[in-house]
Amino acid sequence: MKEQERFSWGKISFSRKAIRASATSLRGKNIFHIITEIDISIPRALLNSYKKLFGNKPSLTAYIVKCFSNTIEHFHGFNAFIIGNRIVYLKDTTITVLVERKIGSEYVPEPMAIEGCQTKTFLEISEEIRQVHSGESGTLGTLSGMPWLTLIPGFLLGLFIRLASRSINIGIKSGKLAVTSIGMFSKEPGWVIPHGSATVLLSVGSIIKRPVEIEGRFETREHLCLTISFDHDVIDGSPAARFMSDLAAEIRSGNEISKMIEEKKAGSDLCAKE
Repeated sequence: MKEQERFSWGKISFSRKAIRASATSLRGKNIFHIITEIDISIPRALLNSYKKLFGNKPSLTAYIVKCFSNTIEHFHGFNAFIIGNRIVYLKDTTITVLVERKIGSEYVPEPMAIEGCQTKTFLEISEEIRQVHSGESGTLGTLSGMPWLTLIPGFLLGLFIRLASRSINIGIKSGKLAVTSIGMFSKEPGWVIPHGSATVLLSVGSIIKRPVEIEGRFETREHLCLTISFDHDVIDGSPAARFMSDLAAEIRSGNEISKMIEEKKAGSDLCAKE
């Protein structure tokens, strides 16, 4: 067999160039990770109950985003980033979610900024994510409001990413909090060790079943593999550990879902009486 028949050439897409540039430009960031598992049996059961009652099942990712937002409310110093010798504290809770979209013939990850998470219900957040998945593919960069990104030459992408990570305007628009849930596509136990410019980044891994002892007997419970990454320039280890504990309790509780179920039931009962 001739040498040229043993391989084929392929063109590197812009999204692949951007991912390579991002990974390279952010390699020197001072990031540390906390890897944990969270029992999500209660919220998963509540999501299934919601579907039975109202016909649709909200996004688990949206629920995690809302729990993230609720926890950040008690850790205001985490919603921040550093520019030069100053630290910028953001007043609005904007959380960027990495969503996979099909653009042309290629599936690409693209950041979607959800603004004002502190004022939205997890159902509203779920609907925003659903609309992106069900809408037209559009072009790369439309979710971030920067479709002109594709015009940047590949050799300048790394420089742009470094400059963007220090921009107040982009920091306000995209936020410095992020969630990626690419690990949920795996059925095997797995945690994601990410890279990114977020001050706090939640990387959602797979959902696995674990035997847990409860009141003297063992039950099989669903656990979420979760990695929480922190920018050490802004956040120290002890506050990060407290944040992780509070976030786990918030996710585990299912309170946001049960609250929505009760509100929807109350609304349905009121309509029936009228």
